[in-house]
Amino acid sequence: MKSTILQLTTAVLAVCLFCGSDWRQFRGNDHRGVSAEKSLPVAFSETENVAWKVPLPGRGPSSPIVVAGRVVVTCSGGGRGDRLHVLCFDANTGKLLWQRQLWATGHTAHHAFGALATPTPASDGRLIFAFYSTNDLACFDLDGNLQWFRGLSLDYPTARNDVGMGSSPLATGKTVVVQMENQGESFAAGIDKATGETLWRVEREHDAIWASPALLPGKTPDDDAVLLQGHSRLTAHHAYTGKLLWQFDAGCHSVASATTCDGVVYLPATGLNALRADRASGKVELLWRENRLRSGNPSPTVHGGRVYTVKSPAILACGDARTGNVLWQLRLKGTIWASPVLADGWLYCVSHEGLVQVVEPGEKEGRVIGASQIDPAILASPAVADGAIYFRSDRHLWKVALPEQP
Repeated sequence: MKSTILQLTTAVLAVCLFCGSDWRQFRGNDHRGVSAEKSLPVAFSETENVAWKVPLPGRGPSSPIVVAGRVVVTCSGGGRGDRLHVLCFDANTGKLLWQRQLWATGHTAHHAFGALATPTPASDGRLIFAFYSTNDLACFDLDGNLQWFRGLSLDYPTARNDVGMGSSPLATGKTVVVQMENQGESFAAGIDKATGETLWRVEREHDAIWASPALLPGKTPDDDAVLLQGHSRLTAHHAYTGKLLWQFDAGCHSVASATTCDGVVYLPATGLNALRADRASGKVELLWRENRLRSGNPSPTVHGGRVYTVKSPAILACGDARTGNVLWQLRLKGTIWASPVLADGWLYCVSHEGLVQVVEPGEKEGRVIGASQIDPAILASPAVADGAIYFRSDRHLWKVALPEQP
């Protein structure tokens, strides 16, 4: 008995040791694309500041996540693209710790620009939830043992669109939330993390959305809300019950996802909208709306009283998060699909062509202070954890970090 308690205590401590610097889901633990990590490189090459680079067995716009010293990434491959991969690497060495392969049970139709491994996996620090465009949802522990599997298209066979699904899962509390908003059976669902059973399901508009659910933290984890974007409204739901808390009518962006900071929701819609909601009354206050801060496909980033957006053609805009006033704009190179991340005071912006541009965001202007090249065809957003930044392409997973000092 004492041995069992000791083992459990050791496991819990091991998870807690790493959780402070984890990057557990799309755009980080709090979905803001912001990391507190320091001492990150602003430039790198094949021979400088690359800790490791490993090949991947398939394609995927999904971003890597980092949990408890492990880097997890999903891919899809095979003749029909219906072979689904989950890979887990040691964050320190790049060694492959485990790899799992699944056959897709749902629809495999997707645009050639993307892949079936479009949604970013999510983790709660103990479990990993891998979701795919086929609406297959698999749960593994950190050692790669399958805990449960849901082929959601078996239950809802018309939940699909012709270019592929793309919303990433959101893990919070006891629930993992998936959004399957499309022209067919359109819904969002809360899935029990422990069993894979459906806790709640809400009907959604019959139109395609690739934006991901976002977290609106409550006073306690039991009060957390989930934000779901639709073509005509943003809705907030209780994370464990699915109960509708409030809604805001707006033509939301179909790709760029909302983010939150200090209770304010920053919603890509017609321009960028800053909202504050009262859960008790269900009333939503529009604080400001600014069209010049509109998003392209990248999601907005909020930090230090500033909000950053990227719009076509690769224009980075900085605004005052309190008022929406535009402070400066900067033209970057290339076409940008990946959402930027802010770490160590720098904004890391990755173009589809594989150019990593590092921007110093000043009060009155931004300037590029570093540019480095990785593989082309980048759709995935970077992940930041444990003093490193991770990039993934269709061919490789990169860890970029300053050399360890002796």
